[in-house]
Amino acid sequence: MNKNYILQIETATPTCSVAVSLDGHVITTVGAEENNIHATHLTVFIEKALQDAGITIQDLRAVAVSMGPGSYTGLRIGVSAAKGLCYALDIPLIAIDTLSAMFNGFLQKGIQEDKKVLYCPMIDARRMEVYSALYDQEGHQVVPVGANVIDQDFFHTYEADGYHLHLFGSGAPKFKALFEANPLIRVYDDFSNSAAYMTYQAFEKMNNESFEDVAYFEPYYLKDFVATTPKKR
Repeated sequence: MNKNYILQIETATPTCSVAVSLDGHVITTVGAEENNIHATHLTVFIEKALQDAGITIQDLRAVAVSMGPGSYTGLRIGVSAAKGLCYALDIPLIAIDTLSAMFNGFLQKGIQEDKKVLYCPMIDARRMEVYSALYDQEGHQVVPVGANVIDQDFFHTYEADGYHLHLFGSGAPKFKALFEANPLIRVYDDFSNSAAYMTYQAFEKMNNESFEDVAYFEPYYLKDFVATTPKKR
């Protein structure tokens, strides 16, 4: 009986991460959180993850990739690598919503709540803008993914309804000072994304045969790419 090994790739955020899972359980994870390392490190991390898992690339039964939203360049690198592997190995491609995976990963911190709570994974965009969504304690997305400019009144409606909010992800730390005096909003600056957080959804999609068309699949960029001029040294 073949074992359903899934290679999981996360490059939508500053984290470049690769995991190998088997039947909904993580076997190994390799990664680092640094800017602009995806192009140079992803292939190395894939090789290391397979080696640590004690398998070869031919043992893979699917590749799961973080589909966005997130870094335009990072997404292109991750999705291109995933599609290349799927083409070469003739195996399915699984796409995982990045913010949803981050929510699943945050819950693994084991935070127990006995009050009304909303969770807000955030991916840094520009200035005070983030890619974000809101999830309730059962994992239902109560506010869809969007590119949002956050100010001190952005969550007022939910605060007025008695909700406490947890903000986390690469976009959250820049709001720490903004909300430090607000007892209803907690900002976490110690959350790092990981390919391991895709495991549950990847296993579920594998079982349901919820696969992408490798030829036509594109990342969920959310916003068009905008070129910038490098800063002078």
